[in-house]
Amino acid sequence: MEFKHTSVLLNETIENLNIKPEGIYVDGTLGGGGHSFEICRRLGPCGRLIGIDQDSAAIEAGTRRLEPYKDQVTVVRSNYCRMKEVLHELGIEGVDGIVLDLGVSSYQLDTAERGFSYRENAPLDMRMDQRQTMTARDIVNDYSEAELYRIIRDYGEDRFAKNIAKHIVAARKKQPIETTDELSEVIKAAIPMKFRAVGGHPAKRTFQAIRIELNRELEVLRDSLDDMIDLLNDDGRLCVITFHSLEDRIVKTIFKKNENPCECPPDFPVCVCGKVSKGKAAPRKPILPGEEELLMNSRSKSAKLRVFIRKKA
Repeated sequence: MEFKHTSVLLNETIENLNIKPEGIYVDGTLGGGGHSFEICRRLGPCGRLIGIDQDSAAIEAGTRRLEPYKDQVTVVRSNYCRMKEVLHELGIEGVDGIVLDLGVSSYQLDTAERGFSYRENAPLDMRMDQRQTMTARDIVNDYSEAELYRIIRDYGEDRFAKNIAKHIVAARKKQPIETTDELSEVIKAAIPMKFRAVGGHPAKRTFQAIRIELNRELEVLRDSLDDMIDLLNDDGRLCVITFHSLEDRIVKTIFKKNENPCECPPDFPVCVCGKVSKGKAAPRKPILPGEEELLMNSRSKSAKLRVFIRKKA
């Protein structure tokens, strides 16, 4: 299957990256190369782009898309949490811009055998990096009821989390839950009939929760943003597109902490902790898709773009 993914908030991201023709840029979630292609189009002969992705299909598709700029592009199969090490191995200590387009790609959702979608029957997989041994099946069949409840409540924000966890544990006692359809049916049975018809597919939130847990998505994001801000050159930009309130909260909190890291009590007349601002979030509020994009791409409706600008030393 061809790797298809419509880059969300593409124009807004490219505009906020403020691309310098001779700059060095990193796309930490290369995917099909949508953002990277637009960055490369604006680079001069001395400019450079590093594309990182953990999905082998994305590496293949991104490399193919960026073929016209191959002399300026380096593609690396890795998780963006290793960005600092990847750049160090390439002899790069600072960059002018970084893009992260978080969440699951259209390709991953639409490729049934990857097991991300509750709409297609397939083995429970959901791995973004297929070199990983653990799959969604392991979480569904091996996590305790308390652990399942925690992830469905916290990552799925589903009010029926307790009942869903209980139903999963009861169902797997009879036989292991192996496929997306089997899991969807168990989830449906756990949700009262009158609530099934509202708020989208009943399995949507649980599938999201399992995916986030399996791929450590929030943990990886939380542990990576400070490093990325440190990698930025003066006036460098970090653009992060989120699709989930928990992701957006992490980005907002870490940007705020880097803008105002002072730990002194508010009644101190001057700062004595010595922690200095690294830059600012600009604009203050997240950038949202316009009406045209919302009409063209339904998957853009929950997208938010936040931008951090590194302060000049």
